Amino acid sequence: MSYLPHIKIREPASNQLLNYAKKIEDEEPQSATTSSGNPITYKDATLTVGKRGTTLFQDWVLIDELAHFSRERVPERVVHAKGAGAFGYFEVTHDITQYTAAKVFAHIGKKTSIAVRFSQVAGEMGYPDTVRDVRGFALKFYTEDGIWDLVGNNTPIFFIRDSILFPSFIHILKRNPVTHLRDWDMFWDMITLRPETMHQVLIFFSDRGIPASYRNMHGYGSNTFAFVNDFGSFYYCKFHYKTDQGIRNLLSRDATRIAGEDPDYLIRDLYNAIASGNYPSYTFYIQIMTPEQAASSPYDPFDVTKVWLHAEYPLIPVGKLVFNRNPKNYFAEVEQIGFDVAHLIPGIEPSPDRMLQGRLFNYGDTHRYRIGPNVSQLPVNSPFKLHNFSRDGPMTLDSQGGAPNYHPNSFGGPDSDKRARDLSPVLPIVGNAARYDNGGEEWDNYSQARLLYQRVLNPEERGRLIQNIVDGLKNAADFLQDRAVKYFGNVDSDFARRIKAGIQAELQPHAHAEL
Repeated sequence: MSYLPHIKIREPASNQLLNYAKKIEDEEPQSATTSSGNPITYKDATLTVGKRGTTLFQDWVLIDELAHFSRERVPERVVHAKGAGAFGYFEVTHDITQYTAAKVFAHIGKKTSIAVRFSQVAGEMGYPDTVRDVRGFALKFYTEDGIWDLVGNNTPIFFIRDSILFPSFIHILKRNPVTHLRDWDMFWDMITLRPETMHQVLIFFSDRGIPASYRNMHGYGSNTFAFVNDFGSFYYCKFHYKTDQGIRNLLSRDATRIAGEDPDYLIRDLYNAIASGNYPSYTFYIQIMTPEQAASSPYDPFDVTKVWLHAEYPLIPVGKLVFNRNPKNYFAEVEQIGFDVAHLIPGIEPSPDRMLQGRLFNYGDTHRYRIGPNVSQLPVNSPFKLHNFSRDGPMTLDSQGGAPNYHPNSFGGPDSDKRARDLSPVLPIVGNAARYDNGGEEWDNYSQARLLYQRVLNPEERGRLIQNIVDGLKNAADFLQDRAVKYFGNVDSDFARRIKAGIQAELQPHAHAEL
């Protein structure tokens, strides 16, 4: 007879333990064991000399539990520390084999298992979900040709063009190393010294800087990639995944309130939606640019601070992303999942995008640091058998059945893949090696930002953008405020005037500023 309490109608996340108890109510009770499977005599007391005596070092049950406990966490991600994950599938709805031979797109109706991790960029693990920030949108495709990781954000662009600036940029989003506080002087100093940040800064401070849920924001591969088809033809591409739930954002005042009431608001929303059968879905698109178009483009098509205008390079529908399973364990399947933009399958290649070039190393390296050299052997990262020449190291799970760990060999070890070789393009690379700073004015840092401000945002959205910028700028040093106003003046003179008036109104509360 079951004595389980009645499961009240609550949100699914609150019922997790009740649901577990219901699932096992007819099973035989299990004995507690150590990590090696040895049954524990008594779980709730240490081995001591008498009732008040000292604990014995020979209490191997205590040592087993404490030793594991002190190692339960891994270092949090330097970037994208806090996030939420889910699992599902990708289904092809449109044929794009004219552009790529990648098996994930092989035919209409083809389904591929996928994982997703949504995240914040700047905050730590305990950060409120509703702080203004870029959101990560990382996809892992479990394909026949191995893992394909498509790691992007909820914005189609980024702040900087060159990966050498990435550590400095992340530093200005994080804490001052002396005060251990977020520092607006750090942020506005670098932002106004690197004008290529303008386009993303406007998106960052717009309504889309605080999505109402992970289900109500778009995703983008952000960088430029490349396709190769079965005939060896080569194309550049960008990836877009648009929410089928519609865009919804939070106003700053609501986001601040929710941050105090429910810091895990976005994680809770995603878990409860999936647990309730309200599966989030996104329509997957690509943009295509030929090498000839790239060569004649008036702007650098590999510049991650710019979009490819849809009027020139329209969105081509490809398929559907659906997330229908929550993680079975957050640590195992979300904290230990590792995305690496260098995980590319035949038919998909990198491009000369400078940010992408740096990411090809940095992503894999951060997971080797956080989790270990065998991160790819964890089931969430590679649920199928690997065939390579790497062996041993911490947390080795698969020694590949004794296959040779060197190449070439005469004992049946894995060899080069002909199909992958046939799909590897020969890329002519000609030029003089030098350190070319791509942040100068000749790179056109303002035209797309101007288009966003003047033609995409409506008057109410422009007003909120200005107020959000003022809220972020009012605490910066005076000379940084002045420099920022000039910086925004390159987009639109009235835009800069209204920001300046807003700052003055904040500093003189009784003054009136028309924003």
